[in-house]
Amino acid sequence: MMDRLDRSAEDFALPDPERVDPAVLTALLARHGWQRRGGAHGRYTRWTPPGDAGTSLLVPAPQNNNGRHADYADLLGEALTALARSGAPSAREVLTALSVPGDEIRWIRDMPRIADAVPWPAAGQLRSAARAMLMAAARAERGPAGYFGERHGRFATAFLEQVLVGPSPGGHLLTAYAPAPDGRAVVTTLLRALQATRDAVDYQRTTGGMEAFDAAVGLGVCHELTESLVRLIRGAEGVAVALAWSPASGPPAGFAARPEPVEFSPGDLPALEAASVRYVSEEPSVHVRVTGTVVRLRRPRPSGGGTIRLRVLAGADVRQVRVRLDEDAYRIAAHAHLVGLPVRVTGRLEARSGFRRITQPSAVTPVHVDEAERDRLLKSLQGGIETFEDACGG
Repeated sequence: MMDRLDRSAEDFALPDPERVDPAVLTALLARHGWQRRGGAHGRYTRWTPPGDAGTSLLVPAPQNNNGRHADYADLLGEALTALARSGAPSAREVLTALSVPGDEIRWIRDMPRIADAVPWPAAGQLRSAARAMLMAAARAERGPAGYFGERHGRFATAFLEQVLVGPSPGGHLLTAYAPAPDGRAVVTTLLRALQATRDAVDYQRTTGGMEAFDAAVGLGVCHELTESLVRLIRGAEGVAVALAWSPASGPPAGFAARPEPVEFSPGDLPALEAASVRYVSEEPSVHVRVTGTVVRLRRPRPSGGGTIRLRVLAGADVRQVRVRLDEDAYRIAAHAHLVGLPVRVTGRLEARSGFRRITQPSAVTPVHVDEAERDRLLKSLQGGIETFEDACGG
């Protein structure tokens, strides 16, 4: 079975022939370079792997209005078994795509190898860069921004939990499968963003201007995407990201049936690094009104202000934020923590901290609860009742 993106796949079971669409199988064979070599019209087609005319497999023709022919399931089962036993490198990839239907994303790094082996760090570098790229695309799908920091982290992580990774032959190639059509919005965002990045890099290398990177933000280009490309390119002679749509779902509207791979080279690094810095420096802070539970309190002395950490429930697309409060506000937050009440705070979510800190806080108040619960919570407090009660009343 396939593993998640942060683990390697070791083995998988053959797909159930009853659930395999011959049209999808033949589309995958053609995608991976297999050649059609005739067959019997209306019954089956014969396919041979790239560069090997000595072996072949028979794929039954798709069903028609007259239903299946007698040996339909047998032929399909034999074709899948032949694929599993084939020595062609693409055979397992075809089986994987059948077992894990979805849009295929492939990262290819051209780098020096010894007998198809790469240095140990290269494999980890490829995997971490691919993960960062998918996270960036998922964040951008929620709405464009030059720099996300911690924003939309929960959504991106949830998307990544649905992505499966294929068997990796080394540190130069990685294939992942995103759910289709459910996860297609992220994949199309990724393709648009990569194409826009390629255009922006070409513009910068030709004119020296960075204006194209500013315009590309609306297409999903961001600090996180450019950083993932920098990580992918560094140490390689060239990289490419190729997308192939799920044959079962077909290409999305407005996109080519077979998108061209998007390629980058070490010569693109200066433009990408400059864009990465530019996105961070120009992304503004955001005015927010956050509701969250207090999960940490810290102040250097028994009295005075301190810092709290909130687990965000609403108001910002981040998991946690830190807030520096004065003495009265800190006391309110501390009492809310003791009785299990969330608090609400207004301020600016700072870009410079990765959108993990609220500055200029004001109106720190416990969230509203019904009167009976409010009385019970207030009676349970020890000290500081007046300040807390005033905040609740407000």
